[in-house]
Amino acid sequence: MEIVFNGVKFGFILAFLIGPVFFTIIQTSIERGFWNGAWVALGVSLSDAVYVAICYFGLFQFLNEPKFRTHMAYAGGAILILFGLYHLFVKTRKARLEVARPTNEPNTFKYFAKGFIINGISPMLLIFWIGTLSFATIDFGYSRGVEMFIFFVSLLITVLVTDVLKAFLADRLRALITRRFLLIMNVAVGICLIIFGVRLFLMAKTGL
Repeated sequence: MEIVFNGVKFGFILAFLIGPVFFTIIQTSIERGFWNGAWVALGVSLSDAVYVAICYFGLFQFLNEPKFRTHMAYAGGAILILFGLYHLFVKTRKARLEVARPTNEPNTFKYFAKGFIINGISPMLLIFWIGTLSFATIDFGYSRGVEMFIFFVSLLITVLVTDVLKAFLADRLRALITRRFLLIMNVAVGICLIIFGVRLFLMAKTGL
């Protein structure tokens, strides 16, 4: 139970970090409904699981090289800026026309891929998982076996549950959403994504 508790604790830390993923889940749920927001959350969880697997099997030493992180930061920054520009110039135009009505059927692949990509391109996430693995090994004393498996499963399930909860709460608040609010939200999301993208560029220039 102690291992599960520690996994849940780290999961809450990651789940409540305010970043591109947070805004993406909220915005998708408000505009496209709970299920599409939930698919974004599932995409996020898969990218988390991929990072955990990479770190767990010992490849993090290669991925921790400065040159790799620098290239990843440039690529991730470019993608976030493009997403931000899309929200500023395309989504805001749609928001001016009408209040978005959620689709009854989820666009599974589109929103799943969106969550996977936006979450996966952040080098800070890789650093977080490397740090978490190191902390679990050194401070908690977990071995690379059942203990580590239980720890990371508990962590990933916590993140997924909290992300789905974000999508659900955002979907429930849709009745309060006006056309003006959607316009403001898309501008805010676009600006935030661009800021996160520029931050990655600056981090790459300063050597992360």
